[in-house]
Amino acid sequence: MNKIKYFSLIFFFSSFLNFAQELDCTVTVNYESLPVSNRELLTDFGAAVEDYMNKTRFSNDNWDAEKITCSMNIFFTAASSDVDYTAQVVITSQRPVYKTDRNSLMLTVNDGKWSFKYEKGQAFYANQSTFEPITSFLDYYAKIILGLDWDSFESLAGSPFFAEALNICNLGANSQKSEGWVRSSSTYSRMGLAEDLLNEKYRQFRESIYDYHLGIDYFSINKKIGQDKIVKLINTLESLRTKIDLNSVIIKTFFDAKSGEIIEYLSDYPDKSVFATLKKIDPPHMSKYEEAMGE
Repeated sequence: MNKIKYFSLIFFFSSFLNFAQELDCTVTVNYESLPVSNRELLTDFGAAVEDYMNKTRFSNDNWDAEKITCSMNIFFTAASSDVDYTAQVVITSQRPVYKTDRNSLMLTVNDGKWSFKYEKGQAFYANQSTFEPITSFLDYYAKIILGLDWDSFESLAGSPFFAEALNICNLGANSQKSEGWVRSSSTYSRMGLAEDLLNEKYRQFRESIYDYHLGIDYFSINKKIGQDKIVKLINTLESLRTKIDLNSVIIKTFFDAKSGEIIEYLSDYPDKSVFATLKKIDPPHMSKYEEAMGE
């Protein structure tokens, strides 16, 4: 691809950022694990969460264009009273792929530690300077979703959102509902993700995430350029193996969302050793890469 076409595409992305999206969030709720009396008290909960996610402004910018597609699947796991609940939530988000009708999965996490009080008909108010177990949880994931989206269109552009997400974690960690907000040794934690996204040692990886998405956007225009940019991220991680923790929350979260997509885009890549590298840097998805190699 010549430089004129290359910089035309960069201009497209820069223009796209000027009309960045808010959220188009679909919320589903499952409360089958709860007593019938509690289920009746939660009939409006999903609609309230969806309304908050879709109507709250999570940025100071004026968002005029296509919204970010995302979802929250909420599974209530326990109720210790008529107002005290715990839930497990699966959060996903996507962004469009340039000149295609496809979307790229940006985030897929399973957060099993959401505890809060809720009364039927309770109103949600956005106030990011104080901690509130329901809205702070929603604000946190809105910031992560927005930050990941911006990182995919401009290198490190999501940092302000990640900083706000980390601030929410710090407020939560110092609250009476600190479970789920402190960094833990489990494979996923909110604090761990926010800290990793802002940690200087992962800066090169985050810069490669921008190149990766430029690669999938280029793919329909020039497959070779697209695949080479995807492989660049893989090689970057391989070169960083001794400097970063490949079991970190940021690396795990990335590959949970991207492993299948990477295999698809590199299915006919001439150098199959790339899948051997993927096996080393992403062991949890090793079986997928072995299948792609024909093993």
